[in-house]
Amino acid sequence: MKKACYIFSLSLALSFITMMAAAQNKPVLNHIALYVVDLKTSTQFYQQVIGLDTIPEPFHDGRHTWFSIGTHGHLHIISGATSKTAHDKNAHLCFSVPSINDFITNLKKYGVAYENWAGEKNTVTKRVDGVQQLYFRDPDGYWIEINDDNK
Repeated sequence: MKKACYIFSLSLALSFITMMAAAQNKPVLNHIALYVVDLKTSTQFYQQVIGLDTIPEPFHDGRHTWFSIGTHGHLHIISGATSKTAHDKNAHLCFSVPSINDFITNLKKYGVAYENWAGEKNTVTKRVDGVQQLYFRDPDGYWIEINDDNK
């Protein structure tokens, strides 16, 4: 009986180690890159309006700004786009904040218009799970969602 418990415990431990190793081999998000017309304008927007912090970028060519977005993720802003292009709201970046109301105050400070999912101006969507969300565009027309899903 003792030997069976030992083998079962060892088997369980090996299964756990195998699961953890397999989980570590899963892809993880590294970065998102956006191609922009004006690097300075976009950099200021993501710093001031969204509140992201810049991180060192390796190119040092004046065409890139990198931001930290989470533990290991980055947002890369790359200059060189010749014009702004239309983007569908379904393709958007999403950031979670502690307070939608505080974020709205910041949007108003910078004169950034926002809307709910349906497109109603200055309105917040409340999802069925209680999460509040709003949408707006960055200087190049990329859609951004802000929500208070901080679980």
